[in-house]
Amino acid sequence: MPFGEDPLAQEDIHPIDMVETIAETRAWEFDRVGDDQIAMAVEGQWRTYSLTLAWSARDETLRLVCTFEMEPPEGRQGPILALLNRINDDCWSGAFSYWAEQKLMVWRYGLVLAGGQSAGPAQIDRMIASAVMACERYYPAFQLVGWGGRSPEAALEVAIAEAYGRA
Repeated sequence: MPFGEDPLAQEDIHPIDMVETIAETRAWEFDRVGDDQIAMAVEGQWRTYSLTLAWSARDETLRLVCTFEMEPPEGRQGPILALLNRINDDCWSGAFSYWAEQKLMVWRYGLVLAGGQSAGPAQIDRMIASAVMACERYYPAFQLVGWGGRSPEAALEVAIAEAYGRA
């Protein structure tokens, strides 16, 4: 390999190997579950998110699932699901779902790499960042509806209006 060449820039690198290198670089806790799957923890402003990325050679898709625990009080699951539907109308590169049995809010995204295409490290890094950003953006709205008794419409206004980032 020539000096200065990015080792992740090779097209034949397995996507999960790239994710592992990104996790090591960012000092995220991770566990290589198998050849085609990795699980990691990413610290956000509101909480730590659990991310799993899995490669499916069968359908040539890199799947990302980002979760956080959520057990809404009795009677608030309906309004949370209404909020979730409104949020998903605003999201173009992934979607939320609620896994009631596991008590998890879930952000899912699949990157289709059909025809032997490969993802680059910047693309995978962006995928992970987008998942965490979506969870960070809407986490306060889920809290407002679940525990603050706010309507989905009012909570969504807070999520959309809130400024993100640090000066």
